[in-house]
Amino acid sequence: MDTASNLDNAQKSDSKSVHTLDLKNKYSDLETAILVKDLDLYYGDFKALKKVNMDIKKGQVTAFIGPSGCGKSTTLKCFNRMNDLVKNCKIDGLIEINGRDIYKPDVDVVKLRRNVGMVFQTPNPFSKSVYDNLTYGPKLDGIKDKDSLDEIVETSLKQAAIWDEVKDKLDQNALSFSGGQQQRICIARTLSVKPEIVLMDEPTSALDPISTSSIEDLMQDLKEQYTIVIVTHNMQQAARISDQTAFFLTGEVIEMDDTKQIFEDPRDKRTEDYITGRFG
Repeated sequence: MDTASNLDNAQKSDSKSVHTLDLKNKYSDLETAILVKDLDLYYGDFKALKKVNMDIKKGQVTAFIGPSGCGKSTTLKCFNRMNDLVKNCKIDGLIEINGRDIYKPDVDVVKLRRNVGMVFQTPNPFSKSVYDNLTYGPKLDGIKDKDSLDEIVETSLKQAAIWDEVKDKLDQNALSFSGGQQQRICIARTLSVKPEIVLMDEPTSALDPISTSSIEDLMQDLKEQYTIVIVTHNMQQAARISDQTAFFLTGEVIEMDDTKQIFEDPRDKRTEDYITGRFG
Protein backbone atom coordinates (compact mmCIF):
# COMPACT_ATOMS: atom_id res chain seq x y z
CA MET A 1 0.00 0.00 0.00
CA ASP A 2 1.41 3.44 -0.91
CA THR A 3 2.12 6.24 1.53
CA ALA A 4 -0.94 8.26 0.59
CA SER A 5 -3.20 5.25 1.11
CA ASN A 6 -1.61 4.56 4.49
CA LEU A 7 -2.18 8.14 5.54
CA ASP A 8 -5.72 8.25 4.17
CA ASN A 9 -6.67 5.20 6.22
CA ALA A 10 -4.83 6.19 9.37
CA GLN A 11 -7.05 6.57 12.41
CA LYS A 12 -9.91 8.41 10.71
CA SER A 13 -12.06 7.76 13.75
CA ASP A 14 -9.71 9.93 15.82
CA SER A 15 -9.93 12.87 13.41
CA LYS A 16 -11.36 16.16 14.54
CA SER A 17 -12.73 16.77 11.05
CA VAL A 18 -13.86 20.21 9.94
CA HIS A 19 -15.68 21.53 6.88
CA THR A 20 -13.32 24.05 5.30
CA LEU A 21 -16.09 26.45 4.27
CA ASP A 22 -17.53 26.63 7.78
CA LEU A 23 -14.20 27.18 9.49
CA LYS A 24 -13.82 30.33 11.58
CA ASN A 25 -10.34 31.75 12.06
CA LYS A 26 -8.68 35.15 12.15
CA TYR A 27 -9.01 35.44 8.35
CA SER A 28 -12.72 34.60 8.23
CA ASP A 29 -13.83 38.22 7.89
CA LEU A 30 -11.44 39.03 5.03
CA GLU A 31 -12.81 39.39 1.52
CA THR A 32 -12.88 36.20 -0.52
CA ALA A 33 -10.73 35.99 -3.65
CA ILE A 34 -11.43 32.37 -4.66
CA LEU A 35 -14.39 30.31 -3.46
CA VAL A 36 -14.51 26.59 -4.25
CA LYS A 37 -17.58 24.47 -3.56
CA ASP A 38 -17.89 20.71 -4.04
CA LEU A 39 -15.27 20.59 -6.79
CA ASP A 40 -14.86 17.22 -8.52
CA LEU A 41 -12.40 16.71 -11.36
CA TYR A 42 -12.07 13.67 -13.59
CA TYR A 43 -9.33 12.63 -16.00
CA GLY A 44 -11.36 10.20 -18.06
CA ASP A 45 -12.78 7.77 -15.50
CA PHE A 46 -10.23 8.68 -12.82
CA LYS A 47 -11.55 11.01 -10.13
CA ALA A 48 -8.62 13.25 -9.26
CA LEU A 49 -10.47 15.73 -7.01
CA LYS A 50 -13.30 14.86 -4.63
CA LYS A 51 -15.64 17.50 -3.21
CA VAL A 52 -12.94 20.11 -2.70
CA ASN A 53 -14.14 23.12 -0.70
CA MET A 54 -12.07 26.18 0.15
CA ASP A 55 -12.27 29.90 0.76
CA ILE A 56 -9.08 31.71 -0.29
CA LYS A 57 -8.81 35.25 1.04
CA LYS A 58 -7.61 38.36 -0.76
CA GLY A 59 -4.18 39.73 0.08
CA GLN A 60 -2.98 36.49 1.66
CA VAL A 61 -0.51 33.75 0.82
CA THR A 62 -2.30 30.39 0.81
CA ALA A 63 -0.17 27.22 0.66
CA PHE A 64 -1.25 23.81 -0.62
CA ILE A 65 0.65 20.93 0.99
CA GLY A 66 0.37 17.14 0.80
CA PRO A 67 1.99 14.05 -0.75
CA SER A 68 2.79 13.86 -4.45
CA GLY A 69 -0.24 13.21 -6.62
CA CYS A 70 -2.77 14.33 -4.01
CA GLY A 71 -4.44 17.05 -6.11
CA LYS A 72 -2.57 20.23 -5.17
CA SER A 73 -1.41 21.26 -8.64
CA THR A 74 -4.61 19.96 -10.22
CA THR A 75 -6.63 22.29 -8.01
CA LEU A 76 -4.29 25.20 -8.68
CA LYS A 77 -4.69 24.79 -12.44
CA CYS A 78 -8.47 24.92 -12.10
CA PHE A 79 -8.21 28.54 -10.98
CA ASN A 80 -7.08 29.76 -14.40
CA ARG A 81 -8.58 26.85 -16.33
CA MET A 82 -5.27 25.35 -17.41
CA ASN A 83 -6.97 21.98 -17.06
CA ASP A 84 -9.06 22.91 -20.10
CA LEU A 85 -5.98 21.95 -22.11
CA VAL A 86 -5.96 18.39 -20.73
CA LYS A 87 -7.74 15.78 -22.84
CA ASN A 88 -10.81 14.11 -21.28
CA CYS A 89 -10.77 16.43 -18.27
CA LYS A 90 -14.19 17.08 -16.74
CA ILE A 91 -15.06 19.40 -13.86
CA ASP A 92 -18.14 19.50 -11.63
CA GLY A 93 -18.79 21.97 -8.84
CA LEU A 94 -18.28 25.70 -8.46
CA ILE A 95 -15.24 27.98 -8.60
CA GLU A 96 -15.87 31.68 -8.13
CA ILE A 97 -13.23 34.38 -8.46
CA ASN A 98 -14.35 37.74 -7.11
CA GLY A 99 -17.87 36.35 -6.98
CA ARG A 100 -18.05 35.16 -10.59
CA ASP A 101 -18.31 31.54 -11.73
CA ILE A 102 -15.22 31.13 -13.94
CA TYR A 103 -16.62 28.06 -15.71
CA LYS A 104 -19.66 29.81 -17.14
CA PRO A 105 -19.82 29.63 -20.96
CA ASP A 106 -19.48 33.40 -21.38
CA VAL A 107 -16.18 33.64 -19.49
CA ASP A 108 -13.28 34.93 -21.61
CA VAL A 109 -10.54 32.42 -20.71
CA VAL A 110 -7.76 34.63 -22.10
CA LYS A 111 -8.81 37.48 -19.83
CA LEU A 112 -9.16 35.05 -16.93
CA ARG A 113 -5.57 33.90 -17.39
CA ARG A 114 -4.35 37.48 -17.45
CA ASN A 115 -6.17 38.14 -14.20
CA VAL A 116 -4.99 34.87 -12.63
CA GLY A 117 -1.29 34.60 -13.47
CA MET A 118 0.80 31.44 -13.23
CA VAL A 119 4.43 30.87 -12.25
CA PHE A 120 5.69 27.34 -12.89
CA GLN A 121 8.12 25.01 -11.16
CA THR A 122 10.88 25.44 -13.73
CA PRO A 123 11.69 29.00 -14.85
CA ASN A 124 10.40 29.41 -18.40
CA PRO A 125 11.32 32.81 -19.80
CA PHE A 126 11.02 33.25 -23.55
CA SER A 127 14.26 33.05 -25.52
CA LYS A 128 14.08 36.79 -25.99
CA SER A 129 15.44 39.86 -24.26
CA VAL A 130 14.31 40.71 -20.76
CA TYR A 131 12.51 43.72 -22.23
CA ASP A 132 10.65 41.60 -24.79
CA ASN A 133 9.65 39.11 -22.09
CA LEU A 134 8.12 41.88 -20.02
CA THR A 135 6.34 43.65 -22.89
CA TYR A 136 4.92 40.56 -24.60
CA GLY A 137 1.69 40.50 -22.58
CA PRO A 138 1.08 44.27 -22.53
CA LYS A 139 1.54 44.42 -26.31
CA LEU A 140 -1.09 41.70 -26.72
CA ASP A 141 -3.35 43.91 -24.63
CA GLY A 142 -2.86 46.68 -27.18
CA ILE A 143 -0.26 48.80 -25.41
CA LYS A 144 2.16 50.11 -28.05
CA ASP A 145 3.46 53.39 -26.64
CA LYS A 146 7.14 52.97 -25.73
CA ASP A 147 6.99 55.21 -22.68
CA SER A 148 4.10 53.15 -21.31
CA LEU A 149 5.93 49.90 -22.05
CA ASP A 150 9.12 51.22 -20.43
CA GLU A 151 7.16 52.08 -17.31
CA ILE A 152 5.55 48.63 -17.19
CA VAL A 153 8.95 46.95 -17.53
CA GLU A 154 10.52 48.99 -14.76
CA THR A 155 7.56 48.70 -12.40
CA SER A 156 7.20 44.93 -12.89
CA LEU A 157 10.90 44.25 -12.44
CA LYS A 158 10.95 46.37 -9.30
CA GLN A 159 7.95 44.47 -7.94
CA ALA A 160 9.82 41.24 -8.62
CA ALA A 161 12.89 42.62 -6.81
CA ILE A 162 15.19 42.21 -9.77
CA TRP A 163 15.30 45.68 -11.35
CA ASP A 164 18.71 46.59 -9.92
CA GLU A 165 20.20 43.35 -11.28
CA VAL A 166 18.90 43.69 -14.84
CA LYS A 167 18.23 47.40 -15.48
CA ASP A 168 21.42 47.69 -17.54
CA LYS A 169 20.84 44.34 -19.26
CA LEU A 170 17.31 44.68 -20.61
CA ASP A 171 18.48 43.75 -24.12
CA GLN A 172 20.15 40.57 -22.84
CA ASN A 173 18.50 37.19 -23.47
CA ALA A 174 16.52 36.21 -20.38
CA LEU A 175 17.86 32.65 -20.62
CA SER A 176 21.40 33.92 -19.95
CA PHE A 177 20.61 34.71 -16.31
CA SER A 178 20.80 32.38 -13.30
CA GLY A 179 17.88 30.14 -12.40
CA GLY A 180 16.80 32.37 -9.54
CA GLN A 181 16.99 35.47 -11.72
CA GLN A 182 15.04 33.73 -14.48
CA GLN A 183 12.29 32.84 -12.02
CA ARG A 184 12.02 36.45 -10.84
CA ILE A 185 11.91 37.58 -14.48
CA CYS A 186 9.03 35.14 -14.98
CA ILE A 187 7.29 36.58 -11.92
CA ALA A 188 7.81 40.08 -13.32
CA ARG A 189 6.38 38.94 -16.67
CA THR A 190 3.31 37.64 -14.85
CA LEU A 191 2.92 40.95 -13.03
CA SER A 192 3.30 42.98 -16.23
CA VAL A 193 -0.33 42.32 -17.22
CA LYS A 194 -1.60 43.41 -13.80
CA PRO A 195 -3.22 40.23 -12.44
CA GLU A 196 -5.14 40.17 -9.17
CA ILE A 197 -4.13 36.60 -8.30
CA VAL A 198 -0.75 34.89 -8.74
CA LEU A 199 -0.56 31.09 -8.73
CA MET A 200 2.82 29.49 -8.01
CA ASP A 201 3.37 25.79 -8.64
CA GLU A 202 6.46 24.82 -6.61
CA PRO A 203 8.27 27.99 -7.75
CA THR A 204 11.45 27.35 -5.76
CA SER A 205 11.89 23.58 -6.09
CA ALA A 206 14.53 23.97 -8.82
CA LEU A 207 16.40 26.80 -7.09
CA ASP A 208 19.32 27.03 -4.67
CA PRO A 209 18.72 28.09 -1.04
CA ILE A 210 19.71 31.73 -1.60
CA SER A 211 17.39 32.09 -4.60
CA THR A 212 14.65 30.30 -2.67
CA SER A 213 14.98 32.79 0.17
CA SER A 214 14.75 35.69 -2.31
CA ILE A 215 11.53 34.30 -3.81
CA GLU A 216 10.04 33.74 -0.35
CA ASP A 217 10.83 37.32 0.67
CA LEU A 218 9.31 38.49 -2.60
CA MET A 219 6.05 36.64 -1.91
CA GLN A 220 5.71 38.43 1.40
CA ASP A 221 6.09 41.78 -0.36
CA LEU A 222 3.74 40.88 -3.21
CA LYS A 223 0.83 39.87 -0.99
CA GLU A 224 0.32 43.55 -0.19
CA GLN A 225 -0.98 43.93 -3.76
CA TYR A 226 -1.86 40.41 -4.89
CA THR A 227 -3.51 37.22 -3.68
CA ILE A 228 -0.95 34.41 -3.86
CA VAL A 229 -1.60 30.66 -3.92
CA ILE A 230 1.44 28.40 -3.79
CA VAL A 231 1.87 24.64 -4.13
CA THR A 232 4.86 23.40 -2.16
CA HIS A 233 6.31 20.09 -0.99
CA ASN A 234 8.43 22.00 1.51
CA MET A 235 6.47 22.17 4.75
CA GLN A 236 9.01 24.50 6.33
CA GLN A 237 8.44 26.87 3.43
CA ALA A 238 4.67 26.71 3.88
CA ALA A 239 5.08 27.46 7.59
CA ARG A 240 7.38 30.41 6.86
CA ILE A 241 5.50 32.22 4.13
CA SER A 242 1.80 31.38 4.20
CA ASP A 243 -1.12 32.84 6.09
CA GLN A 244 -3.41 29.88 5.44
CA THR A 245 -2.59 26.28 4.55
CA ALA A 246 -4.66 23.54 2.94
CA PHE A 247 -3.64 19.91 3.40
CA PHE A 248 -4.55 17.65 0.48
CA LEU A 249 -4.73 13.86 0.49
CA THR A 250 -5.88 11.56 -2.33
CA GLY A 251 -7.82 14.31 -4.07
CA GLU A 252 -9.50 15.75 -0.97
CA VAL A 253 -8.86 18.80 1.20
CA ILE A 254 -8.54 17.20 4.61
CA GLU A 255 -8.08 20.46 6.45
CA MET A 256 -7.69 24.16 5.68
CA ASP A 257 -6.93 26.68 8.38
CA ASP A 258 -4.63 29.39 9.65
CA THR A 259 -1.09 28.15 9.02
CA LYS A 260 -0.12 28.37 12.69
CA GLN A 261 -3.15 26.23 13.57
CA ILE A 262 -2.30 23.65 10.91
CA PHE A 263 1.29 23.25 12.03
CA GLU A 264 0.84 23.54 15.80
CA ASP A 265 -2.60 22.09 16.51
CA PRO A 266 -4.21 20.45 13.47
CA ARG A 267 -7.80 19.34 13.87
CA ASP A 268 -7.45 16.13 11.85
CA LYS A 269 -5.14 13.29 12.80
CA ARG A 270 -4.18 12.71 9.17
CA THR A 271 -2.89 16.28 9.01
CA GLU A 272 -0.96 15.78 12.23
CA ASP A 273 0.57 12.56 10.92
CA TYR A 274 1.71 14.27 7.72
CA ILE A 275 3.05 17.38 9.44
CA THR A 276 5.02 15.32 11.96
CA GLY A 277 6.51 13.08 9.30
CA ARG A 278 4.73 9.87 10.25
CA PHE A 279 3.60 9.74 6.64
CA GLY A 280 4.53 11.60 3.47
